[in-house]
Amino acid sequence: MAVTLTSLLTETQLEAFRSRAAGYDRDNKFFQEDFDELKKAGYLKMAVPSELGGLGFKLAEVARETRRVAMYAPATALGTNMHNYWVGLAADLWRGGDKSLEWLLREAASGEVYAAGHAEPGNDLPLLLSTTKAERVDGGWAFTGRKSFGSLTPVWTRLGVHGMDTSNPSAPKIVHGFLPRNTPGITIKETWDVLGMRATRSDDTVLERAVCPDKYIGRIVPAGAAGIDGFVIGIFAWALLNFGNVYYGLASRVRDLIVEMVKSKGSLGMTRSMAYHPEVQHGIAEITMELESIRALLESVAVDWSNGVDHGGNWPIKLVSAKHKAVTGAWEVVDKAMDLSGGFGMFKKHEMERLFRDARAGRFHPANPALSHELVGKLTLGINPDEQPRWG
Repeated sequence: MAVTLTSLLTETQLEAFRSRAAGYDRDNKFFQEDFDELKKAGYLKMAVPSELGGLGFKLAEVARETRRVAMYAPATALGTNMHNYWVGLAADLWRGGDKSLEWLLREAASGEVYAAGHAEPGNDLPLLLSTTKAERVDGGWAFTGRKSFGSLTPVWTRLGVHGMDTSNPSAPKIVHGFLPRNTPGITIKETWDVLGMRATRSDDTVLERAVCPDKYIGRIVPAGAAGIDGFVIGIFAWALLNFGNVYYGLASRVRDLIVEMVKSKGSLGMTRSMAYHPEVQHGIAEITMELESIRALLESVAVDWSNGVDHGGNWPIKLVSAKHKAVTGAWEVVDKAMDLSGGFGMFKKHEMERLFRDARAGRFHPANPALSHELVGKLTLGINPDEQPRWG
């Protein structure tokens, strides 16, 4: 199909995604058919620079594609974001003159699939700290630990991981690498049976001295906020803004569903539909105004990033705030819509029931509300996020 400026995907393809979403959720099954279609359409290489065989989409363009897919199949949009944010990060660095991840872009263009191995038990500062041990060995680094929320588990071929090297206790380092799936020491644990976003199949990955070759090491930086360089802030930009767009797209679909529902819903106490009830109108207005504010913020921040606007040290504040506003606002939208449904939205046969469950996952993604407030509060007050003790 011809690529347009509006979307890589046709309405027919997207409707097929929606038609399969309920079955994936019910059966706790990976979105394999969606994935195959997305790959065929070039969705997995849209962020690869055109010079390297991709479509050259920047963050703002990828974000719009993400939100559009999310209106039809949120779990599909969320799972593929884990691949796209690695590719987008590498592309930004490449355009800026840093060619250290050109290999990743070339591999993505040739069909490799990347996933995120950041979430860990016992670590509330993903990327910045790690409960996974990174140990220097001949020709690479050995990683030992457990990674959770590993979206794309059935199909990834490269797992982006990070671990902490404490060989010098006074100067711990975070090592970022990409493990090929056939690396000895990698074991998949099928743990994914959850409330929402079930089709992502985000199983656990256990690493037992899994060695990442030096050629697949992306960065080695100081632990904590001191290690936020262009690589790390790029992960935040691509991951967080697209998380936000997933839940914005989901909430937009819920708004459409509840609008149609109240237009056709009657009551013995009214001569016209519930759309004419003043409290229903009030609720719909709140939903629409919330969505307008979410969209404006996500779009503004993504466009600034894509255009290279220099916000300096304020970038972490902008990225974390936009994601937080999007996912918490989306939850408020979905919760309000469920109230307005009058209970019908609770039925398994209704799409809103699944979207309600999916929406709850947004606040778990990093940075969660606790970390978001900590980072934004400290940075606004001029407090170093690495200052110890954090809480006492």
